[in-house]
Amino acid sequence: MAHIIAEPCVGTKDTACVEVCPVDCIHPTKDEDTNATAEQLYIDPDTCIDCGLCVDECPVQAIYPEEDLPSEWHKYIQINADWYKNNG
Repeated sequence: MAHIIAEPCVGTKDTACVEVCPVDCIHPTKDEDTNATAEQLYIDPDTCIDCGLCVDECPVQAIYPEEDLPSEWHKYIQINADWYKNNG
């Protein structure tokens, strides 16, 4: 299971979570070209080790373990995966 970044990140893109990720699975970073056009940050489900360090760092509480993701945000599971298919 991976962690998922959901709707509260849309338009925010605070990168505090990026700084604590030990496996570099949260993108786009501030330095990446895709940051300007991305609506939010995304977690790569194939790289995430489910450590949870990012959860407490998120100032808008947008990151959830997949199994705890509120039902109204389940579409973000696919949104995160699709971003990596198109930008990875």
